[in-house]
Amino acid sequence: MARAWLGVAMLTFLSACSPVTVLNALAPRQGVSETRDVPYAAGERHGLDIYAPAGAADAPVVVFIYGGGWKDGDKALYRFTGAALAARGFVTVVPDYRVFPAVRFPVFIQDAAAAVAWTRANVARYGGDPQRVFLMGHSAGAQIAALLTLDRRWLGAEGMDADRDIAGFAGLAGPYDFLPLHDPELDDIFAPAGDLRLTQPITFARGDAPPVFLAAGTADTTVLPRNTINLAAAIRRDGGRAEEKLYPGIGHKLILGSFSGLLRWRVPALDDVTRFLDRVAFGATASAAPSWPGVFRPSARQRWCEDRRDEPGHDGEAETPATTMRDAQHSAMTLQGIRP
Repeated sequence: MARAWLGVAMLTFLSACSPVTVLNALAPRQGVSETRDVPYAAGERHGLDIYAPAGAADAPVVVFIYGGGWKDGDKALYRFTGAALAARGFVTVVPDYRVFPAVRFPVFIQDAAAAVAWTRANVARYGGDPQRVFLMGHSAGAQIAALLTLDRRWLGAEGMDADRDIAGFAGLAGPYDFLPLHDPELDDIFAPAGDLRLTQPITFARGDAPPVFLAAGTADTTVLPRNTINLAAAIRRDGGRAEEKLYPGIGHKLILGSFSGLLRWRVPALDDVTRFLDRVAFGATASAAPSWPGVFRPSARQRWCEDRRDEPGHDGEAETPATTMRDAQHSAMTLQGIRP
């Protein structure tokens, strides 16, 4: 109960800030080392931020590609994501990439591929294991990360082999099967592909790809959950490893916003993603995963979000500090911040 009142107080105090500013301000700092604005290539929007567990050595690595409709976004907005993953034991790299209208397909794919190649070549200096590099993305970033994982040509152009060099892919609310296009701007963004099927991750679904975790909210009207369902099914049909999670009543932004401790009780997305990453990186259980100062692994204790499911008000049946905080958080997340 005290946590709920604390959440209400924090939201009230920070109400003048944008939602993402709040999430970033409350993201972990203790036990997390941050390195910002590292160039991975020459030119604008070719920098990346690195979040690492303090004292990490040979930690698994996540390259997180943010969304923004292929036309927006800034790595600085996603400190809460990088810090949350670092606090779970993953060196996390968040790159910027060029967007429309300055560029069109496939330039943003190529930029992300260059960032992944830089990461593999340099992440050991930040405590990461270049042999265990995962890709992760939200929204348009999930489409980019999925193409890097499934369509071998993009990382191949950087001298990498996706099947050898990528340990796995985690996608949140991603568009993987979104033809036909119904937006003139999207027509413009993807026109250089010629054959639009080449822009669709589902075109490259294959059984020999790295393992995949896909998640979406059933209330997502920005990127319909069928994208997640269809890609997971296509990979499994070909004998591949694809796990999917659908979160009832969760929308497009909250699935990633829940990586913040402020919103984590609403959706177990961070737990589900890190459980997948741990399983692939360390084997069947996370017990083999090393721990550094400040690293929290949910397998070591019962998750708080599970504890809350039996509390009054969690399903909206009574007005409590928990439901008040939920409503305030939901309203904040719909205003601005996380890019679709």
